[in-house]
Amino acid sequence: MKTASQKIVVMTAYDYEMARIVDRSGVEMILVGDSGGRYALGYDSFNPVTLEEMILLTRSVRRGAKHSLVVGDLPFMSYQVSVEDAVRSAGRMLKESDCDAVKLEGGEDYAPHVRAIVRAGIPVMAHMGITPMMSIGLGGYLNQQVTAVDDQLRRDALALQDAGAF
Repeated sequence: MKTASQKIVVMTAYDYEMARIVDRSGVEMILVGDSGGRYALGYDSFNPVTLEEMILLTRSVRRGAKHSLVVGDLPFMSYQVSVEDAVRSAGRMLKESDCDAVKLEGGEDYAPHVRAIVRAGIPVMAHMGITPMMSIGLGGYLNQQVTAVDDQLRRDALALQDAGAF
């Protein structure tokens, strides 16, 4: 699709019925994001979402999606502590939810995590740049220097690509 300059459409769903609707629309990918903690589970933020809850939401979406690629989001602190935790969490997500790939947030610091997950046979969709988790410690999105962010985004993208993420 990229070489043919076709757009790839990704939609978010958190449950079976929404996944059925989104899947029938013909989108290429459905992301089960940790935002489901706020919008489906009622948390005040994304951070309290557990891996078990993300597996449950993703499993529900998988049942409703017959054609779209389903990507399950690895929630906060399910992969950040160590490469081993990252592989274990990604493995559980893939095995227990039957998703097609996992998603994690981060840049070049997480390239070793991505590399290990991909080496284990699990496709990884990387999410880098301005992320919900990033805004916590930065006082908001607009307090960053544009040039510094641009340089870091380039390094992040290349590192994650080299590690095997899509």
